[in-house]
Amino acid sequence: MSQAIPKTAKQWRITGYDGLDALKFTEEAIPILSDNQVLVQIQGASLNFRDIIIPLGKYPFSQKPNVVPGSDGAGTVLAVGKSVTRFKPGDKVVTILNQRHLAGSIDARSADSGLGASIDGTLRSIGAFDEQGLAKLLKRLGADYIINYQETPNWGEVAKALTGGIGVHLVVEVAGVLTMKQSVASLKLDGIMSVVGFVGGEGNGADAPNLLDPWLKHYTARGISVGSRQQMEDMCLAIEANLEKLRPIIDSRVFKLDQLKEAYKYLQAGENLGKVCIDTE
Repeated sequence: MSQAIPKTAKQWRITGYDGLDALKFTEEAIPILSDNQVLVQIQGASLNFRDIIIPLGKYPFSQKPNVVPGSDGAGTVLAVGKSVTRFKPGDKVVTILNQRHLAGSIDARSADSGLGASIDGTLRSIGAFDEQGLAKLLKRLGADYIINYQETPNWGEVAKALTGGIGVHLVVEVAGVLTMKQSVASLKLDGIMSVVGFVGGEGNGADAPNLLDPWLKHYTARGISVGSRQQMEDMCLAIEANLEKLRPIIDSRVFKLDQLKEAYKYLQAGENLGKVCIDTE
């Protein structure tokens, strides 16, 4: 039995770039589907660092004015346009950020450096973090070594020492300029630093590697964005097949849709241990 399609939907919009007060909660009419569109009832969403910096006016990429925030979500298809063949009402779906990314050739080694938002559920070895509560969580998940970078400013050297002085093969750099110098210090010869974000902010004058460093110190620096649809599908299949090993970590506090501003502040303050999620039902 098909589900009735509502006439309106509650949603947030970013109406400016001067702070979180630019987030406005509204109820708007659901537009008529075009031939190639799919209408999805979003049942849950999660926040990323980019969601915080867009209303703060610090997002470095192009964006649409008055946009509905968010990029990660999951839900159920309610209706499809007449030209849609891939989906049907009732399908369970997830969103992808870059719908037009094409999957290119990739080998086993480089695949290891393409992991994205669910890093906390898929990587185990050495991690540098600033909260003891998070350290306990990661230890429970199977991390071999954990370094508190606030207590150990030279954590890159310490991480390298843990490998017998050889260095680590791969650093997934999520903090950006603030921690890149130590990330490089931890690498082995011919190691890889995959830069996937800058949750540490703009660096505030932090000493960062320059363009000559990959040559002088013999490592590869690689910028990683969101993957293609094919990679997303492969990742979902891998998670489904290994739920006990690859289950993404969700913070214990889940917010309702009308609590979005509160969720933004919670993430911005770094109070979370895992993904901050929004229950939209």
